[in-house]
Amino acid sequence: MSGVFHPLTCKEVKRILKELGFNPRPIKGTSHEQWVKYSSDGKLLGKVTVDCPKAPFGPDLVSSMAKQAGVSKREFYAALK
Repeated sequence: MSGVFHPLTCKEVKRILKELGFNPRPIKGTSHEQWVKYSSDGKLLGKVTVDCPKAPFGPDLVSSMAKQAGVSKREFYAALK
């Protein structure tokens, strides 16, 4: 695995999602967090599920979250910087 695509902690994923314009939905008694992004007119643009107990997140889960966010894995990692 390349050093560029290291496993991500839950804190890192949340930082990435904030940078990409996502905000957390209120937690409803489950470990899964839903992060959503809306357009300026209120249209849902994307929803990403984050399950922090599964952290650190390996390549498969990171790829899945990036896809849900509508970006490539490379763009997802780039948002961390």
